[in-house]
Amino acid sequence: MNVFDFQATALDGKPVDLAQYRGKVLLIVNTASKCGFTPQYQGLESVYHELHGRGLEVLGFPCNQFGSQEPGSEEEIGAFCEKNYGVSFPMFAKVDVNGDAAHPLWKHLKAEAPGVLGTEGIKWNFTKFLIGRDGKVVQRYAPTTKPEEIADDIERLLG
Repeated sequence: MNVFDFQATALDGKPVDLAQYRGKVLLIVNTASKCGFTPQYQGLESVYHELHGRGLEVLGFPCNQFGSQEPGSEEEIGAFCEKNYGVSFPMFAKVDVNGDAAHPLWKHLKAEAPGVLGTEGIKWNFTKFLIGRDGKVVQRYAPTTKPEEIADDIERLLG
């Protein structure tokens, strides 16, 4: 299995087959609107804007599992991201990234790229996964890693 084998729900409620991103480099991130790391939306948008034309897609997955920092509805999340950070990359409906109800994509990401000391659990908002054009997980990044710090790794995958 790879990332392209999964489906997710867009913010507007429509199903999205991730196979549509086949051949692209993906940066998948769990997001939140009321987190200390929320300003990373600006860095994510900047990297997306700069590299989208070369084959990068940033996929944002809001999650309310960490300090209830994403309490809004999908409509509120979309409005917040657009108004405050000009987010134009694809955003998805709220998901769980940990626990029994974790979205299957996130279960896959965690299994493919465990965190520190081999732990699979997502520790906080803005954990990032870099995916190669083949749909395989290349690397996992901590919430403290800013999107611009990942740009060189993305550039290498874009070729």
